Amino acid sequence: MVLLGTAWDYQDYPEAFLARLQALAAKGIAVCNPPEVVRWNADKRYLRELAERGATTVPTLWLDDAGPDDVLAAMNEFAADRVVVKRQVGAGGLGQHSFIRDALPDPGWTMGRPCMIQPFLPSVVSEGEYTFVFIDGAFSHGVLKRAGAGDYRIQSLYGGYERDYAPEPQDLAKAEAIVAARPFDDLLYARIDMVRLPTGELAVMEAELIEPYLYPEQGPDLGHRLAAAIVARL
Repeated sequence: MVLLGTAWDYQDYPEAFLARLQALAAKGIAVCNPPEVVRWNADKRYLRELAERGATTVPTLWLDDAGPDDVLAAMNEFAADRVVVKRQVGAGGLGQHSFIRDALPDPGWTMGRPCMIQPFLPSVVSEGEYTFVFIDGAFSHGVLKRAGAGDYRIQSLYGGYERDYAPEPQDLAKAEAIVAARPFDDLLYARIDMVRLPTGELAVMEAELIEPYLYPEQGPDLGHRLAAAIVARL
């Protein structure tokens, strides 16, 4: 068995990364999570499929590239004064941009790659982003991720930090619905990142199935849960 871990540059070499996983699987080596899951999850267009399956998602415009006119059009589409532009294949908030209506990108700016535009959600700063960790489909533990002062990104690279989080039943049910909406059964682990919409409902921001950090500090039983799930597959 090969357990993926800290492959945090896969987004820069996606095809080489996926080819290596397929080569391992072709030799009869179990890969967790499986190559077909990784390929599906490596492109954030999987969020569209989850939405089609009934999951609550953040409103998104999907583009082959984006320029200033696209950013303004997205603001008008979402009736929002601030939007976030992300890579369709990316991780860790790298290459991400946020624009406001009074400070649009320079006229010659382009994203230069397939991207997605979403309305900026104030709850990311005021409330934080919620993470739900699942092992073998069962909920393990929750994490509340907060942005550092002066930023909206919750990654530690930008000053973000984490704290323990015990979800309310209705919020856990929303995360479980995301796991249930996946088109694959054999998931050793899943990390569901969610954010609160203005309606008060949690929406999926990311379903991390490739090599996510699973926050062992907030999940003291994670090691035992993960070990048991691995042993059951051997």
